Amino acid sequence: MHYFLAFVFLLWGAPQASQRVDQNSAVAIVARIQRADYQGDRAALQHLYDDLAPFAGDKTIESRIHYWRGFALWRRALNGFNESADRTDLERDLTLALAELEKAANGPDRADALSAEASCLQNLAFIHFVQKHVGPAREFLEKSLPLLKAAETAEPENPRVLWVLGASRWYAPPERGGGQGAAIRTYENGLRFAQQHKSSGDDPLKPSWGEPELLMNLAYSYLHQTPPELNAAEESAEQALKLVPYWHYLKDILLPQIQEAKAKATVKNPNAVR
Repeated sequence: MHYFLAFVFLLWGAPQASQRVDQNSAVAIVARIQRADYQGDRAALQHLYDDLAPFAGDKTIESRIHYWRGFALWRRALNGFNESADRTDLERDLTLALAELEKAANGPDRADALSAEASCLQNLAFIHFVQKHVGPAREFLEKSLPLLKAAETAEPENPRVLWVLGASRWYAPPERGGGQGAAIRTYENGLRFAQQHKSSGDDPLKPSWGEPELLMNLAYSYLHQTPPELNAAEESAEQALKLVPYWHYLKDILLPQIQEAKAKATVKNPNAVR
């Protein structure tokens, strides 16, 4: 009997151990994807997307591998907007990201995948709108709305869903539930949920980002709303930097813009800064 049990262990135990090693490798790549996103390292996001490909064959984590592959290219595109990257490159990233996220939507993180899909579609709409391709822009936008609604319905307290939803509301007209105030309230709700329901860390491949991103979008919104709230913008940006000190966009682009706006407002009217 002992020999039989040892034989069974050799047959079944070793592959499971190998699988754990493989999954740990996938977790390490995902951590590097998130860091590369914050650092604005688009080259790293491309090769990390490629590095995750072999793990898509593991049925136990397949949908989450598709999510993170989609995330890598989604964020590669978003970082590309900050660099005025080539339009064709941005479209390629967003289109490939969509293909990955559509597969991820069949798994346990459906709301996360759907909201990320919606963001990709809305950014494709923006690209075509800038190019004055009104028909394709409208088509991409219309495709995004039911996905975002489905994500919100499925998980109304998901901070990542609310992060995407807030951006959508910022640009939507008030008669459609949009506007600056609606967007800021959405971000504030998302931030509250993110802080109340921090990830337990039981599954490192489960999406759990959101708190720094919501703080960043609040900082951007406070800066650009009418009238701006520059003290609130700076406070939100600094809070986000405490969480992610190496965030390129926040540290090198957004926070300097806020500080410049504060300096100009102070020179113009020392009592005007809010």
